[in-house]
Amino acid sequence: MAEVFAALADPTRRRILDALAAHGEATATVLAAELPVSRQAIVKHLGVLDRAGLVAGHREGREARYRVIPERLGVTARWMDRVAAAWDTRLSAIKRLAEGE
Repeated sequence: MAEVFAALADPTRRRILDALAAHGEATATVLAAELPVSRQAIVKHLGVLDRAGLVAGHREGREARYRVIPERLGVTARWMDRVAAAWDTRLSAIKRLAEGE
């Protein structure tokens, strides 16, 4: 899960994920045309996202087409929901103590 958070920490990679979600699939060339980043930089970012399990690519001719893997984001979101629920419980207990209940 650390790889996912490290990958999502970069705003360019988040923008790439947004663009892929909008397109369904896209090549590095298409993404570079939409984002203020070179094609080579897009390829490097896609490699980070791929290693984190957030995107998958398949070769089509000379280029690779990438798509988002929503299941990996779902696992991360469920973990974050559990952590948030635990903190909500703790904060509610502190509030009750502070209010003298």
